[in-house]
Amino acid sequence: MAIEITPGWMANLDDEDMVFIKRFLLASGSLKEIAKQYGVTYPTVRLRLDRLIQKIRISESAERDPYIATIKRLAVNEKLDFDTAKLLIQEYRKTKREERQ
Repeated sequence: MAIEITPGWMANLDDEDMVFIKRFLLASGSLKEIAKQYGVTYPTVRLRLDRLIQKIRISESAERDPYIATIKRLAVNEKLDFDTAKLLIQEYRKTKREERQ
């Protein structure tokens, strides 16, 4: 049975991420095998997997607050440094608290 609707957690993944997931599954989850296939070290593959996990978690939380999810996604994709992302989220939350008062 083919997937007719892309799950929300997959919607924000790029083609490289999907290829990585496919290779990971075909390698039975062996990070050593994936490292060989990509010609990189095990820690490099582990970092890639950790970032992919973060992307999926962020997309799952996007429904609660899309702005924060966008900032987190930019940080995970290294489009925005972590400290700046943290500052933006803090200021956003501060503004939201003030609006409620």
